[in-house]
Amino acid sequence: MTTHQGTLLVVDDNALNRDMLARRLARRGYTVTVAADGQQALQLLEAQRFDLLLLDVMMPGLSGLDVLRLLRQRYAAAELPVIMATAKDQSSDIVTALQLGANDYVTKPLDFPVVLARIETQLALRRAMAEVQRLAAQLEQRNRFIRQTFGRYLTDEVVASLLDAPGGLQLGGERRTITMLMADLRGFTVLAERLAPEQVVAMLNRYLGTMVEVITPYQGTIDEFIGDAIFVLFGAPVWRADDARRAVACAVAMQLAMASVNARNRAEGLPAVAMGIGVHTGEVVVGNIGSPKRAKYGVVGSHVNLTSRVQAHTVGGQILISAATRHAAGPHVITAGCWQVDAKGFTQPLTLYEVRGMRGEDPLFLPAEQEVLVPLPRPLLVHYTLLEEDRLGTATCTGRLVALSQQGGEICSESPVALWSNLKIRLTGANGEELPGDLYAKVLRYLPQGEAGFYARFTAVPPEVAACLQRLCGA
Repeated sequence: MTTHQGTLLVVDDNALNRDMLARRLARRGYTVTVAADGQQALQLLEAQRFDLLLLDVMMPGLSGLDVLRLLRQRYAAAELPVIMATAKDQSSDIVTALQLGANDYVTKPLDFPVVLARIETQLALRRAMAEVQRLAAQLEQRNRFIRQTFGRYLTDEVVASLLDAPGGLQLGGERRTITMLMADLRGFTVLAERLAPEQVVAMLNRYLGTMVEVITPYQGTIDEFIGDAIFVLFGAPVWRADDARRAVACAVAMQLAMASVNARNRAEGLPAVAMGIGVHTGEVVVGNIGSPKRAKYGVVGSHVNLTSRVQAHTVGGQILISAATRHAAGPHVITAGCWQVDAKGFTQPLTLYEVRGMRGEDPLFLPAEQEVLVPLPRPLLVHYTLLEEDRLGTATCTGRLVALSQQGGEICSESPVALWSNLKIRLTGANGEELPGDLYAKVLRYLPQGEAGFYARFTAVPPEVAACLQRLCGA
């Protein structure tokens, strides 16, 4: 029993030739349709699909070359193979037919074994091309799935680098100067201890989701989420001349987006949160890091640690950048002063600039801070302990809270405290009772000359302490 080999269209104005050829091909398992001229062939091609066309060159009306010229406007050679039948002495017709897109040719009088071999060859090529296209479509679908899946964990540019670049998955790296941004929520760990797990996850996902939407237009590569912290690269895997400027602009946009995050938090009865951002520019090693079984695209080097140190000096709502970033970002950056700080692990002091906005085509400005410190008629006794690398120090110091705002307070104390220190503070009420709950703060400046003490900005305030502070400010 013969099997179906393909569907053919035989076009020849000679009835004897086409009928004989049709019968012999049918006995070989082909489904054959015949046409007596070029116009009939075009009509049949409009009505149904064929796997191959055997087309006579010399025909009245539309010649085989005319039909071929029209066909190639609609069908590629791989989609509809065409074998031309021409006289032996008409080599110019063969050349013209091949130039017009014919796949092959046979000469008259037809040698059936040759015709059959040419048909089988072209149909095999057609099937092979169809298989290639099918596999290519599957590969594209697979790559889309990989990009979409891993795009939830890596940026599109990192995925493209891993999939497209030669050796993209090989371990190794290169030295490159990039700009790094690190953002972190202030007091979120303390806050999370007081909320239900589903509330913590909802707040965190809302915050991270909003920040991703902000970071993406600025072409930042989110290297990783570290709890409630975000580490973003500008300059890897793709380096651009304005990486530093975009990083600072992104930081401002991220701080502005916190208003919408907190509006949604308040609508769900959840507390507001504040974020600090540090930005630094320096040379790092960037590439695929790990082992053949477990690797990640990332950066390593002392400047990664320095970025973390810059971020650690911020308070909620603040952006601090290093001198290197300030220089690389250009004149569009608006700053509000600078400080020199000692960063742990680095011998030279670090100069930090506070960013207030960006000039340029798309200007961005942080809202002006309006803090009013209210002197307390009766200072409150406070006990505070220094936090060192998220660990409590051993010594507890005593002071007096003499002025207060919603953001921070002035504490008079004879115990020296370094600027940028993080404190855990416990308040004592007017009658000497210890108020419930600890608040956390960062020392930003010393009191005016002649007064021993410092101003501390609150970084985490429990609800019961916040209520007490509000009453004091109101009074």
